[in-house]
Amino acid sequence: MNKQQQPMTEEIVKTQLEAEGAKVKSRSGRNEHYGSPRDFSFEVKGIFENGLGLQIIARQYNYRDPWETSGRINDLIDISLLYQGSFSEFPKGYVFFQGTDTEKDVDSQKFSEIIQAVKTLNPKLFTLQGLTGDL
Repeated sequence: MNKQQQPMTEEIVKTQLEAEGAKVKSRSGRNEHYGSPRDFSFEVKGIFENGLGLQIIARQYNYRDPWETSGRINDLIDISLLYQGSFSEFPKGYVFFQGTDTEKDVDSQKFSEIIQAVKTLNPKLFTLQGLTGDL
């Protein structure tokens, strides 16, 4: 039996980031009307005390069969890492953002892991690995 993913709503994502100490802003995109002009459901940006940030975008609603859940939900999001206001990869040695500045199709468990990695990362690693040519 398939384990149902936890829904990822704008409010849930905002609350989770705020609970971890991030300053957060968000905006809704797609709404309940089919002709909505935006190609995403919502966007949330959070900046942590260490200066690193996350940009979270839920691109589309996922439709589920009636026995799984009712209506439309977002259970997967795309996350980009922000360093000094620009998209960035993580320094070497981490699981996330290696060779890319975006993690796609992130579920709620992986989202929690990414938050912990970003909020505890020392930004000096970017400078150090930049000097050594690893980043």
